[in-house]
Amino acid sequence: MPVRRVAIIGAGGQDGRLLDDLLRRHGDTVTGIRRGELDLSDPSPVRALVSRGFDEIYYLAAHHHSSQERTNDRSADLCRLSLETHVTGATHFLEALRESSAPARFLYAGSSLMFGPDAGGQADETTPLSPACVYGITKTAGFQLCKFYRAEFGVPASGVILFNHESHLRAAKFVVPKIIDAALAASRGSLRSLELGNLEARVDWGYAPDYVEAMTRILRSTPPDDFVLATGQTRSVAELLDAAFGLVGVDWRGKVTEAPGRLSRQRSALSGDARKLERATGWRPACSFPEMIRLIMEARREN
Repeated sequence: MPVRRVAIIGAGGQDGRLLDDLLRRHGDTVTGIRRGELDLSDPSPVRALVSRGFDEIYYLAAHHHSSQERTNDRSADLCRLSLETHVTGATHFLEALRESSAPARFLYAGSSLMFGPDAGGQADETTPLSPACVYGITKTAGFQLCKFYRAEFGVPASGVILFNHESHLRAAKFVVPKIIDAALAASRGSLRSLELGNLEARVDWGYAPDYVEAMTRILRSTPPDDFVLATGQTRSVAELLDAAFGLVGVDWRGKVTEAPGRLSRQRSALSGDARKLERATGWRPACSFPEMIRLIMEARREN
């Protein structure tokens, strides 16, 4: 296999760290750019970075928060930082690639929030985008810019619409690690209570190491295109509680309270249809939902 020169924008996040580890194990040369190390609002440093001649650039930069955080989604700071991260920075990279004589292949990480809260059932690459939060709106803009630069200028940019994906590196404020950490605390007898937004909410949860492996397949085995990345199955928060607390032999009932007012956004149950990706690359999720919970719990127990 040839050694590739790769840049990861957003190397400090869950996906960036997992992708960095995967690529280095493949023998690739990786340049990781973490939050604050590159001014995404300024085209000059972006142009200088791209001029170093990478084979691949993964644009994983994101400014987001959990749906259970009490954050005002209309705040000026959230809008400004989301636009800068998801749109302005991506535009500067796409422009630099357009000007390059040998542009790197470019992957833009989108989100299932691009489909909007009323989308239900199963979504694929043809499902209309109708975002209703700042994160989804700005991710949609960046995703569409990739499509535009690919069609108009031949920039080898691919967009991937990522459904929820988890690992032991996921920030503790999100529901999967929150529940797993609570289960571990319950196994030690130190859990007083856990407050969650909606136990019947259903989510298409996948294993993040599977997903970053799929990203490499997109850049290495397909023409530039757009793909949905998902498991195709949804699980409820109650099922997640059953899986996590079941691993430690504790009944979660009586320890968990439901507080729908905690949610800053709610949506219909939506899963993703990744059959286009499977046809193009052969990718299918390797890790089942119960196995994902077990692996994350083992890693978080050790930490």
